[in-house]
Amino acid sequence: MNFPALIPALRRLAALTARKVASSTVCMTDSLGITLAQINPTVGDIDGNLNIIRAARVDAATAGADLVIFGELVVCGYPPEDLVLKRVFQDAIITGVESLAAKTGDGGPGILIGAPWHVDGLLYNAALLLDGGEISAIRLKHELPNYGVFDEKRIFTAGPLPGPIPFRGVRLGVMICEDMWFPDVAESLYESGANILIVINGSPFEIDKIDERLNYAVARVAESKLPLIYVNQVGGQDELVFDGASFALGADCSLVAKAAAFEEQVLATRWQLQGDTWACENRAITKMPELLESTYRAMVLGLRDYVDKNLFPGVLIGLSGGIDSALSAAVAVDAVGADRVHCVMMPSPYTSKHSLKDAAECARLIGVKLDTIPIKDAMDAFDDMLNDLFVGHSLDTTEENIQARARGLTLMAISNKFGYIVLSTGNKSEMSVGYATLYGDMCGGYSVLKDVYKTTVFALARWRNEQKPSCCLGPDTRAIPERIITKPPSAELKPDQTDQDTLPPYEVLDGVLKCLIEEELSVEEAVERSFDAETVRRVWRMLNRAEYKRRQSPPGVKVTRRAFGRDRRYPLTNRFTGNL
Repeated sequence: MNFPALIPALRRLAALTARKVASSTVCMTDSLGITLAQINPTVGDIDGNLNIIRAARVDAATAGADLVIFGELVVCGYPPEDLVLKRVFQDAIITGVESLAAKTGDGGPGILIGAPWHVDGLLYNAALLLDGGEISAIRLKHELPNYGVFDEKRIFTAGPLPGPIPFRGVRLGVMICEDMWFPDVAESLYESGANILIVINGSPFEIDKIDERLNYAVARVAESKLPLIYVNQVGGQDELVFDGASFALGADCSLVAKAAAFEEQVLATRWQLQGDTWACENRAITKMPELLESTYRAMVLGLRDYVDKNLFPGVLIGLSGGIDSALSAAVAVDAVGADRVHCVMMPSPYTSKHSLKDAAECARLIGVKLDTIPIKDAMDAFDDMLNDLFVGHSLDTTEENIQARARGLTLMAISNKFGYIVLSTGNKSEMSVGYATLYGDMCGGYSVLKDVYKTTVFALARWRNEQKPSCCLGPDTRAIPERIITKPPSAELKPDQTDQDTLPPYEVLDGVLKCLIEEELSVEEAVERSFDAETVRRVWRMLNRAEYKRRQSPPGVKVTRRAFGRDRRYPLTNRFTGNL
């Protein structure tokens, strides 16, 4: 007899036996109310976050909840980055959690929260169950992400494979975000007798991310035959936007509950024991937004929270009459309201009459204040100042950039005087190839278009003229004049200038950039996608040369998988030329 070959089967049998014993001895209830609390915490605001948690618990209790589930690191906000390394910060979290735990002695719902937590001198990303007036259980994140925007391995210690948490007659299999993306943790929980899988998350928005989460959740349910509850936070945190979209799956992998995207929501579910399986009785499924709406709402939420959480009184935008500034202004009004958005038109001698009219019409449509400050005097002053030094040299991009920098200087002066944050209006296509002026139109404290390609800018403008999400504060009708969308884009830094004088057509440029950035293809591989070889080489060179500009750009809303700064980090000093 081949005894070694029997070992895996014996292990599975032992695990199954242990699971049956655990299930038969622990499950002492046949009904459980579980509330998914999808809230918007602020990093560092421990007291404020705890107040939101308490309020959500009150709402959940009213709905008959036995347990309220919150997101990953909700007590301190996610991601706390190196702030979490400060001992005084850790101590404040412990004090806050202990105070919150004491409140559960009232006989109301238990609370499952996320927080950084010290165990034996090591710092962990932890899930804590608060019930009966105490911290009744602690589970530690096993899989620490270390890619893209995540670098948890430099902050936290990985915890062991967890076992279930007994809670009022049910065994809860608790996972923390990345734990769900691999089968090991769910398998460990299933084999040790869990009845329901619960995942607490800080999962930021990316295009198609909602479907990806669901796919991984379905895989874990299919493997374990256990229902799964997934709770994500919502809100903006610097470049990241958390879209919520919490959900629950039945043991048959069916979607039984779905919270709204980009909105706070306290979603009550009721689970009933049917034989050996827990099933959701009250199905509540919110329809998810389509791609353009998701992108737009991420931009709105990211800007709103950046402005409000940092206590800026409003937003300042240089309104040029072009599509980038027009879309940025529309997003700003939708985010914080027209009364908190101040636009400035800064014409030069090269500014066309139609740009002046388009900027005025745009301001009228979205209802914002528009001031006009000509920059000719500033241009003349710089010419006079530099004339002796530049004698014998012909006009070139130097003089063009002076215009952009005069505008940047003007906006920063207004910002300093009135406290409004300057919104930079450059898009991902321009930032990719350096088609932007450092210390000029790149001036600003935040950008909603930083990770949005130019072709998507046009698509979003058309979409916003036809749609208005309920969360937006701007006009119900169109927000961007049609001519701004249809006219050839131009920086208007010299006579009769268009972007395509310098750049390939945006449809081509964006296609090449997506190959080089999103997919990290070589020049040769991009050419195989039917792009012109010389065009690809040219774009590659521009992309590499512009890295120093991107390092100095303001933060902006992340919407793609390869956002500059957070996801894509290239050396400034770099002699690799690829397939050139």
